[in-house]
Amino acid sequence: MNMPLFFNDVRTITLTDPLADFLGAAEDGLIEYSYRDAVKLAGHSCPTVAGAYLATLKALEHLYPGATPERGAVKVSFREHISSGVTGVMANIATLITGATQDNGFKGIGGRFDRRNLLFFSAPIGGEMRFERTDSGAAVIAAYHPEVVPPETAMKELMQLMLAGVAGTDERKQFGRLWQERVKRILIGHVDDPRLVVLS
Repeated sequence: MNMPLFFNDVRTITLTDPLADFLGAAEDGLIEYSYRDAVKLAGHSCPTVAGAYLATLKALEHLYPGATPERGAVKVSFREHISSGVTGVMANIATLITGATQDNGFKGIGGRFDRRNLLFFSAPIGGEMRFERTDSGAAVIAAYHPEVVPPETAMKELMQLMLAGVAGTDERKQFGRLWQERVKRILIGHVDDPRLVVLS
């Protein structure tokens, strides 16, 4: 499967999953997620998928300073309804990484490892996304600002050509290249830019 090479350079997210450990699915329950995993789930790579991945990464780093985050032990809330804008896409990425689901997730074994009722929408929160540890109640709000990394000026015209179905081969290639270059700048060039993902 050929993907842009910069996907390999995006910071990965390692969590410990007690369920994976319990069932012998991963040694010591350690599971590593990469941006490639997010792209495979979404079926595409774009600033929204990149933002959801980066916001989750940053929130987990904040909630578990110097420690490995626990998968299945984080509540994720969204201010918007699940069908509003790109909320559903972002929620899918957050679920992939944290394991949080609504009522459709794993029910647990013997009262342990329940992944349900950890994902919420239309939540009365002061920001775009909220992450909360179920053990300590520590929480952080994450707001993603993709405008910090604007697209190249040529993208507007190329997008119009693409949507109209009249872009030539070279224009299609240029569009894809510029699109992914922006994603690269978001995930690598601005990964630690405090203006891109604002935590509060």
